[in-house]
This record gives sequence, C-alpha cells and structure tokens, in this order.
Amino acid sequence: MLHWPRPVNSSARLARVALGVVLLLACQAASDWILPNVVPAPVDIVLARDMDVIEARVPARATLESLLRQNSVPSDMTTAVIEAVRTVFNPRNLRVDQPYRIGRTLDGLFREFRYDIDADRVLRVVFRPDVKQIDAEVVSLPKEAKVDAVAAEITRTQPSLVGAFDALGEQQTLALELANIFGGEVDFNSDLQPGDRFEVLFERLVRDDEFIGYGPIKAAVITNGGRRLTAIRHVGADGKASWFDEAGRSLRRQFLRSPLPFEPRVTSRFSYRRLHPIHRSVRPHLGVDFGAPIGTRVMSVAAGVVELAGFSGGAGRMVRVRHAGGYETSYLHLSGFAKGLRAGMRVDQGDVIGYVGMSGDATGPHLDYRISKHGVFVNPLAELSKMPKGDPIAPRERDAFLLLSGQLMTDLRDRLTAPAAVAAPPVSPALVPPDKGR
Repeated sequence: MLHWPRPVNSSARLARVALGVVLLLACQAASDWILPNVVPAPVDIVLARDMDVIEARVPARATLESLLRQNSVPSDMTTAVIEAVRTVFNPRNLRVDQPYRIGRTLDGLFREFRYDIDADRVLRVVFRPDVKQIDAEVVSLPKEAKVDAVAAEITRTQPSLVGAFDALGEQQTLALELANIFGGEVDFNSDLQPGDRFEVLFERLVRDDEFIGYGPIKAAVITNGGRRLTAIRHVGADGKASWFDEAGRSLRRQFLRSPLPFEPRVTSRFSYRRLHPIHRSVRPHLGVDFGAPIGTRVMSVAAGVVELAGFSGGAGRMVRVRHAGGYETSYLHLSGFAKGLRAGMRVDQGDVIGYVGMSGDATGPHLDYRISKHGVFVNPLAELSKMPKGDPIAPRERDAFLLLSGQLMTDLRDRLTAPAAVAAPPVSPALVPPDKGR
C-alpha cells in the first residue's frame, strides 16, 4: 500500500525557516565575539646575508700582510691588495689600536678592507670581481668645526689643569694644548693654586653631530696667582701660527719649559752632590729627572742641530742638540729615537726626538734632561726664567692683529657670560593666580 507524505502546515514551515535563520545569525555573532577579525601582521622577509664583516683593531707589531693572512685572505690576494694600497698609502704606517674591517663573501672570498688612518681619513680597498680589479683609495671624511668656549677653575679637589677640564667633561688634549701655549709663562706642575681660572675659545670638531676632537684654540685667558695672561692665535704672512698676548707680545720663549708633555713629575733635581741610586756614591747630578712611562714622547725644547743620537755608556740612548746662544740640551736614558733622527739633522722646537726609557744606568723609566751654556751645565728649571721671549707681532701685521684680538676676546667673553636658555615649565590654568587689577 502506498503511503503519501503527510501534508505540512505552511505556517509551521515558515516558523522552522525563521528559527533556522535566527540560529544562523546567533552563531555568526558568537563567532565574531569569540574570534574577532584580525588582520595578519606582515611577515618580515629575511634576506640572505651576502658578506661576513670582521671588525677589529690593529694589534702590536702587526703589518697589513699579517692582518690579511690571519683573516684567511689567500696569499695571492694579499699580495695584490698590498700592491694596490702602496699606490695611495704606505702599508708600513699602520698604527697600533686603529680600527679596521675586512669583508668577505660567505664562501670566504675577499671583498673589502677598510682602515681608519686618523680621525679625518679612511683607507678603503675594494675587489671588483666583475673586472677582476682591486681599487684602493684614501677617503677624506667630512667634519664641521663649531666654535665653543669653556671656563675651568683650580680647586682643592681639582688641583691640576687636566683635572679641572676633566670635571667639565672635556678631554685632556684641550688642557695639554693650553699648557703648551702658556708653557713659557706658567709652570703647570708647581705654579697652580686654588682660585686660578682658565677661559678658552676653541673649535670643537663634530661629524654627524658627534664629537671627534678639537680644532685649534683661538684665544685664552689665564688668571694665575693674581696675574692675568692672555693668548691670541695669529697666522702670519708665512702661513705659520704663533701665539701672542692681546697687545702683540710673543708668548714663545727660546726654550720650552719641559721636553715632555704636560705635567712632568720631577723625581730628582739639579745638584752638585747627590747620592747616586746605583753606584751609591755622592756625585753631581747635572740635570733634572722627570718620571714618565716608557714610550712617552720626548721633544726638542728649542730649534737646533742634532749632535748625537746614539748609545752613550751610563747615559744609555741619548740625544744631544746644539742651539743658538751657546746652549746645548741632552736627553738621556731613552728607549728609542724618533724615526730617521741622526746627527747633523735640524729639528724645530717641539719636534719629537725620542721616547722615555730606562737604558744605561737607570733604576726606573725616566728622562734625565740637561742644559749646558758655553760648555757649563746649568740648572734647567732656573735657566728657563732667564730665557728671552720671541719677537713681537710684525709692524705690518699689527693693526690686523689688534682687530682680531679684540674680536676674539669679545667672542670669548660673550660666550661665557651668555645666560643658558631654559624653557619655563607650562603652568596649569587652574594654578594661575587671579589678576588683582580686575
């Protein structure tokens, strides 16, 4: 027997459809609430590294060849790189502790060598595989000179010039340059006292807004024991810079106060009767001993001619220089001589002639510095006060110098007295007091 399906009431059918739609919308809403629409974050694509870079500093006794070899550059490539470098830079002039970098492909092939010659120049060597060629060049780095001024003061807690500038956050090279300028007027080892003040107008060198060093000092004022000393840098018609006070009198004396950098430590003074620390006998000590680390630069205190640069018995490695006016200076117990120094060579004031050591009869690293006048040894510390000053500003340059002097001194004063610009904090309107005039 055939069974026909039972007839469905149309209203019931509509109810079931409506119920289904409601359930579907409810499920969708629940889904949106539980799992909100999230836009997937873009995925960073990591590109494959195409070169390994090794950054380091030049170690002691290293050569360009040893740097390349120890970084696995093949011998034939090393030879080619050195030959290319020689066309623009002497490979023997690598300096200890200067930064360098070597770039190689991932399979070890040489691509680039960079070496910081100094703060202003970089040696760059690049291998171009497309033409099988090595290019070497010295690149000059751009820098900007910004004029600045600072004032430092000697205190009981900062009794030295270096310490006073260090307290300002300045490097000691600025203090050393200031000491060199006034070295004929002030003994920075013994003359300083609390209250002494130093004002300096100078150039601050920056690259990409980062400090990289100092340019020349332009002007300076020192107040020392009640004395006011000034210094103005002036470049003469010969292109050389010299130092004069603001009236045009030279600050340069025939001799520097010391053959060593700033603040030498006197360990033994000039004496005709001193107990020798090695021979244990009383004998004359015809010079001044300055204690200093091995390798400290030793400078000729005045222009002259080298008479001796060699080993001299108990004096060890010694340099003797003949100067004008019957003077001779001697520098004993050196660890080495300046490159190329030899008898008969002319040297200028401030030229490096050797390095502190303890060769010969010495119990520790120091420099024995001696001055003789017409063949008779004199006390170096006392003789300096008798040295005449250099020539004043040339008459034909005097007017231009006095104009420059006034401008620099005004600039120095204005920069040190200008109030610092400090922005006032914002004031809330609720805290503004009512206007009494209303």
